[in-house]
Amino acid sequence: MKIPLSQPDITEAEIEAVTAVLRTSRLSLGPKLEEFEHAMASYVGMPHAVAVNSGTSGLHLCVRALGIGDEDEVIVPSFTFIAAANAIRYERARPVFVDIEPHTLNLDPEKIEAAITPRTRAIMAVHSFGVPLPIDAILAIAKRHDLFVIEDACEAVGAEYKGCQAGSFGHAAVFAFYPNKQVTTGEGGMIVTGDVALACRMRALRNQGRYDSDDWFQHQEIGYNYRISEINCALGIEQLKRISEILSRREEVAKAYHRELEDIRELILPPIHVAGSRISWFVYVVRLAGNFTAHHRDKLMSYLQSEGIGCARYFAPIHLQPSYAEWRETHLPVTESESARTLALPFFNRLSQAQISEVGKALRSGLRMLD
Repeated sequence: MKIPLSQPDITEAEIEAVTAVLRTSRLSLGPKLEEFEHAMASYVGMPHAVAVNSGTSGLHLCVRALGIGDEDEVIVPSFTFIAAANAIRYERARPVFVDIEPHTLNLDPEKIEAAITPRTRAIMAVHSFGVPLPIDAILAIAKRHDLFVIEDACEAVGAEYKGCQAGSFGHAAVFAFYPNKQVTTGEGGMIVTGDVALACRMRALRNQGRYDSDDWFQHQEIGYNYRISEINCALGIEQLKRISEILSRREEVAKAYHRELEDIRELILPPIHVAGSRISWFVYVVRLAGNFTAHHRDKLMSYLQSEGIGCARYFAPIHLQPSYAEWRETHLPVTESESARTLALPFFNRLSQAQISEVGKALRSGLRMLD
């Protein structure tokens, strides 16, 4: 691709930090792990952080550590990455899919209470595309029904709602650091929580069920190898030092896209501002307007790819995936309508104005083919 869909932003400082770890005798469960956890907890404003090898692992540990299990129900959007629902199913619980609202494409709080049953144990509140949910409305619902709130902030590091960081509201929250994220560790994730007992249990679960007080081969419960290496943590520490610069740069790229594309009537652009919130720009997703369908979106996507421009559909609804055939009859009209017309454009820190203009030019040419 001439212009890739995403691209990590790695500096010499990060390369040197990783190299320094390789010159030590500690490649796992060492000082960089603790430093990364403390840095992330401080940034989010939560007392405890637990680093793991992926955001998916983090979501799974939240479900497991909160005691959610057989036939329990967890409310979650279908318009999100499949890991959110998979983490629920790993514990034999059932995801209950709720529709989104069309402006931000986030979970619609007004649809949640109708989905609550006596089996409901939690709400998985996903900050989709780095746009914060109206989390106070969700917390109020959770309090009325005595539910846990797990914040899936995997796409939202640095996002803010009413002056507070995404990830600082629920019983636990998870961030992810895959290479397309705002901050990357290569592979990795981070759980934050205000509950010391929950944090302690999740640290044990990530390391085969072994608590800090246990001998090396003593395991109090069934756990997992969800450890993250010192190498990943060293990279994350250096990335987090640049978080303000990274978020500002990504906001500049989003605004440049908005200026480039705002005159194209066939497109619905993502909101640049959401009242009371700061968006942490993860991706830049446009939607085809009017009567365009998934067929038109896919045709446009193929054209852009043929021109060397990376793009993808974000997201395919989970309840329509082959691995979720049991949920296929779930009716989510907004999710199904909006997801059929979404298209993620190239988006990363170092995307230039010239590249944005090239994407805009190709979009205009591709859209003319759809008329």
